Amino acid sequence: MTNAERHEEERPGVDEELRARILAFVARNFGAAARVRDLEPMLGGHAGLTFGFGVDAGGVDRGAYIIKLAPKGVRREGNTDVYRTAPLLRALHGQGLPVPDVPFAAPDEAEFGVPYVVMERLPGREFFIWEPHDSFDRTPAATAPLWRQTAEVLPRIHRVDWRALLPDWETPRPLDVEITRWEPIYRKALEPEWIEHADRLRLQLLKTLPEEPQLGVVHGDYQPGNCLFDAGRLTGVIDWELVRIGAVQLDIGWLMFCADHDFWADEIRPVAPVPPAELADIWQAGMGRSFADLRWYQALAAYQLGSIACLNVRLHRKRQRIDPMWERFAFTVSRFYQEGLRLVS
Repeated sequence: MTNAERHEEERPGVDEELRARILAFVARNFGAAARVRDLEPMLGGHAGLTFGFGVDAGGVDRGAYIIKLAPKGVRREGNTDVYRTAPLLRALHGQGLPVPDVPFAAPDEAEFGVPYVVMERLPGREFFIWEPHDSFDRTPAATAPLWRQTAEVLPRIHRVDWRALLPDWETPRPLDVEITRWEPIYRKALEPEWIEHADRLRLQLLKTLPEEPQLGVVHGDYQPGNCLFDAGRLTGVIDWELVRIGAVQLDIGWLMFCADHDFWADEIRPVAPVPPAELADIWQAGMGRSFADLRWYQALAAYQLGSIACLNVRLHRKRQRIDPMWERFAFTVSRFYQEGLRLVS
């Protein structure tokens, strides 16, 4: 079975209530004669429900869109507060960045029963780094430019004047909170060894906190799997649910970690032919300055994804949220923490 066929098997349906709500939404905003085409669930996304659809009105193509809905019955904060991305994406789009515009959004429940955002659908496909779609050429010559483009766009995001464009959007998150917020999560791991390794790295990260990080818009999961590529060209940065104001070095540290083969086991190894140091050089050139402590931020990324894996492996094995991908991550969780500790010791 190809990756594309497997993805089609995993794709859930669209329930009739949601279909009716989307049809009504399109009629309100595009006219009673407007028709919905190609309504389908989208893969990926950190929280909520994501669907794609197109609109035709009077025989004219009115565009393709993505709607993201907040999950029902969940407190709306952080990545479950879907609406919070609307002002952020509008601000970035207004600065000419390759992000989707948001023509429609609402923080209330009147239209869909939950808050929602409707974004323009950009061309291209995400490059899922651990198992790219079959349409991608996996050779280093083809995949290296995808990583380099990802690094080249990042400084444009980090140089945005968030204080002027988003003055009341969010309070910056301190670095110590970026560390301590994960402790109650990894402590639920089923493997005592993972908890022990995570504790050691957490304490060392707190002991070696960098001084005066540069604050800006932080994507939160910045890597080619959250970028769209069309014919080898980056067309968009997507999946902004984890966005926040914080140390911009968090994003480049995450990108470096994802590309660093020292952190990964053979069972789940990214298609990443560009060394982390090269990605750091590209980003620093775009920022117009060099940064100390990037290895610390890379170690923090390993600690964070390790903690996420602790949770998701547990949920999978207890059959609370089944996803076999996390069994592959289980082979490398200890390595995440051990290699992270090596970088900051």
